[in-house]
Amino acid sequence: MAKRWTAGMIVAGMLTLVPGAATGQAYPAKAIRIVTAPAGAGNDFVARVIAQGLTGGLGQQLVVDNRPAGIVGELVAKSPPDGYTLLALGSVLWLTPLLQDNVGYDPVRDFAPISLTARSVNLLVIHPSVPAGSVKQLIALARARPGELNYATGATGASNHLAAELFNSMARIKMVRLAYKGSGPAINDMISGQVHVMFPTSAAGLPHVKTGRLKALGVTSLQPSVLAPGLPAVAESGLPGYESLVLYGMFAPAKTPAPIISRLHAELVQFRQAGGAADKLLPAGVEIVASSPAELAATMKSEMTRIGKLIKDANLRAQ
Repeated sequence: MAKRWTAGMIVAGMLTLVPGAATGQAYPAKAIRIVTAPAGAGNDFVARVIAQGLTGGLGQQLVVDNRPAGIVGELVAKSPPDGYTLLALGSVLWLTPLLQDNVGYDPVRDFAPISLTARSVNLLVIHPSVPAGSVKQLIALARARPGELNYATGATGASNHLAAELFNSMARIKMVRLAYKGSGPAINDMISGQVHVMFPTSAAGLPHVKTGRLKALGVTSLQPSVLAPGLPAVAESGLPGYESLVLYGMFAPAKTPAPIISRLHAELVQFRQAGGAADKLLPAGVEIVASSPAELAATMKSEMTRIGKLIKDANLRAQ
């Protein structure tokens, strides 16, 4: 006998699709925790700007929880999928498993993408003594003098390192890596003339370009960037197809209900459209963006394939 649906039964069924509806509470009903990397890093800065911007729309406080870089992904992956623990992290989330073993999570399986939130670029800079006025001339110089030019990087897998490795690979040149513990000491040695080439973030490199202590040849985005006005893209000035970005995203644990993901995504889009965030992020070398959850998922998979090949071919392993 066919089951007859009453109005009450239909409403009850609909309520089961809405988080918190069964208890009379709409999401969110309490503060939301945003887990991110240690304080002071780019991920932390982006997370704090977003937390402040989303508090009004969601009607609850968003609290930034800084954790050691090595446990951030695993912590959120193992959190309840209820929308009250989120992850604000970028490229490091999906690149770390390619650089080291036993990270404690799978970047595709263990997270529900919400949206890309921001991006930053690196600059291709050289010491003024290097006789090159363009990307094309730098590549020609490196090919003519293999192994003579050096480039500075931070830790293995850092954005300035991967940008340089990608440049070496695509240009088919052999510059020598000088590894530093951080970009600050590397830039100092570059200013003194001990380093020939580097790919610092726009925030770290532009002040020295403006004073003439470093010469910028291009920006690592596929097209010119608002983060480095007046600079051409490396891709359009000597190395077609070259692109190396730092991407930031927002994630929830896998199996978080779709209505929660939709609500958070809508708030992030509205936050971007409302303006104001750019005034805080641009001076720090970060551009606010937004995407659909599906676009973030596709970007992750594409970058894991593209950069994963680079990491494998160069035999890169995190130290």
